[in-house]
Amino acid sequence: MDFPRFTSSSTAIAPNRLPRAAAAGAALGAYVVPLLLSRSTSPTPDHPRILLWYEALRMPPYKPPDVAIPIAWTAIETTLALAAYRLLRRPPERARNRALAWLGANIVGIGAWNRVFFGQRSLPISTVAAAALVGTAGAYIAQARPVDRVSAAAGIPLVAWLAFATVLTGDIWRRNR
Repeated sequence: MDFPRFTSSSTAIAPNRLPRAAAAGAALGAYVVPLLLSRSTSPTPDHPRILLWYEALRMPPYKPPDVAIPIAWTAIETTLALAAYRLLRRPPERARNRALAWLGANIVGIGAWNRVFFGQRSLPISTVAAAALVGTAGAYIAQARPVDRVSAAAGIPLVAWLAFATVLTGDIWRRNR
């Protein structure tokens, strides 16, 4: 005879779901992966040649102040980490896994864009990459929506920021040919 297993609600794990701590650790990748990919090519005093190149670029008047960009990315990466956590806590199924794959592609793409723009100093390729990220972020939202609407909605600020970044990067490219 099988007896029901009783556990406290704080430790109970729904069948086939990633435990909370494991999901939180994996979701932290929304912060760590872009940071690791972009750290070596960021325009900071630690990288004076990159900083000088960036400061020499002709910028459009609507470019946000430099201090606003990491604030925006921190907010966006926070929403992506929360979305990843929510999706990872769902039972594994094809739709959830596709949403996580698109989310992962965007997280890697965020860091990779930084390497193309600042590391390679390629304004044309970074413009195309930003536009491609708009598409992958849209695909993430479309795949996440049937699984978890809150996780899908977390991708909306990413799409908006990437669309703005595409226009901005394209304009920077145009001004610095």
